[in-house]
Amino acid sequence: MSAPLRRAGLVAPAMLTIGVLLVLPLCLMAVISTLVRGPSGGVIWSEHTLDAYVQFLFERDLMDRLVVNTDYIRIFARSFGLAAMTTALTLLVGFPTALWMAFQPASRRTLLVFVVTVPFWTNILVRSYAWVLLLRNGGVVDWTLMKLGVTTQPVSILYTPLATAIGLVYSFLPYMILPIYVSLEKLDRRLIEAAFDLGADRWRALRRVILPLAMPGIIGGAILVFVPALGAFITPEILGGGKSLMIGSLIQQQFGQSRNWPFGAALAFVLLAIVLLALMAHALRYRSGVKAPP
Repeated sequence: MSAPLRRAGLVAPAMLTIGVLLVLPLCLMAVISTLVRGPSGGVIWSEHTLDAYVQFLFERDLMDRLVVNTDYIRIFARSFGLAAMTTALTLLVGFPTALWMAFQPASRRTLLVFVVTVPFWTNILVRSYAWVLLLRNGGVVDWTLMKLGVTTQPVSILYTPLATAIGLVYSFLPYMILPIYVSLEKLDRRLIEAAFDLGADRWRALRRVILPLAMPGIIGGAILVFVPALGAFITPEILGGGKSLMIGSLIQQQFGQSRNWPFGAALAFVLLAIVLLALMAHALRYRSGVKAPP
């Protein structure tokens, strides 16, 4: 058997799995987004229209004229804002944590990685309800703040955007720590020693040596946090109480209570298009910034 055939045989199972589990569902969703909603839900397979995409930006008034509707744009903007804030907070907490882990003795790093991955062992639904007990009025957070004299009455964190942000940061923090840790673990300590020998202080060594070498992990962690945070719906529903509607919750409602499958599929594709465009822009910017060696 020739080398190309052997390579094709080795790649075929993976490609088949991707095609069945990813490509086919996306194609089905693309078709559903162009169909007409049925009278009692579902779709009418014989009728095709782009009304679901039009509904994202426009609505019809009493005179049956199309007018701009910014409700869904605001939901998308809120989702992108919360996802960006989640990414920034996880980076703020995750980078020092990963840096500290990377500089620990080798015998202790495995235990620390194990501790970071422990939250993955528990279902996100259970973790979200645990935060309800912590953040509710009279909960652990309220009780602690009042015992310390910081507050004299409940702070009412639960069912606010702050509670949603706290839940998202907790849920996705390991996705930020682990990629940065992998980058920092491979760091050549002699480069840091050379920076100190050349007169750099700790801040300059961090900014000029450690951060550039950790940048692949930071970018990977930011992508791993930002993209899932955009589509999150369990945490916003439980901790936000449905008051801070996000894209994931909106899409889930269209396939659930509203039974508007075409609009739900169109929203999912709009989100997918925005994310893909952002990732492509980043890839092109990164490629243009890489210069060929002389």
